[in-house]
Amino acid sequence: MVTALQTEKDTISVVIIEDFKLTRVGLRCALNSNDDINVVGESENAAEGLVLIERHKPDVVLMDLGLAGMNGIEATIKVKEISPETKVIALTSHDREEEVISALSAGAMAYCLKDIDPVKLADVIRDVKEGVCWLDPVIARKVLDSFPKQETMGLLSSRGMEEGRVPLTEREYEVLKHLVEGKSNTEIAKELIVSVHTAKAHVCSILQKMCVNDRVQAAVKAVKEGLV
Repeated sequence: MVTALQTEKDTISVVIIEDFKLTRVGLRCALNSNDDINVVGESENAAEGLVLIERHKPDVVLMDLGLAGMNGIEATIKVKEISPETKVIALTSHDREEEVISALSAGAMAYCLKDIDPVKLADVIRDVKEGVCWLDPVIARKVLDSFPKQETMGLLSSRGMEEGRVPLTEREYEVLKHLVEGKSNTEIAKELIVSVHTAKAHVCSILQKMCVNDRVQAAVKAVKEGLV
């Protein structure tokens, strides 16, 4: 089944690819309750979903990974081929490490469990639209825990800072800790009582200093090098 709605101006356009009808309906209703988000189409399988994506070139796709036939990871690769600017958010009921890594490797910008709060999902969509990578904190910790850690641990470890592994300021180390926990710029700003613009600037500085391309890579490197 495929349905489509007219895209409104100045909104984040979303396509939902999910094989369970009740979940699709729930996602559509929850997301369309936001003035800045508009579900422009939905599909129960990858093949029909890709047709919608090629037609609408949506800002964001919510992709169920457990699709029959072409699975969500395979479909994500196709999305990046037919609509490179479209951001993919992987949706799943599982938190398996190998599935997370496969989804991110395929080009997904975020990985969410299906029990995510609708308000939080809307925030993730907004962040992903702006190019922010996001992992559910539960998944992030599980994946990051799989990497071997060095003996020297601890946020703001004086020894770690003296060794000069990563030349971050004390504030940037604070931001890095929240980043590893999967928090968005908005959440980091609230935690540190700063503006979202300031939080975003800190994150950009961290990525540059750590020589990584995105937040996920920064989080992985932080754990591997014992920075958090």
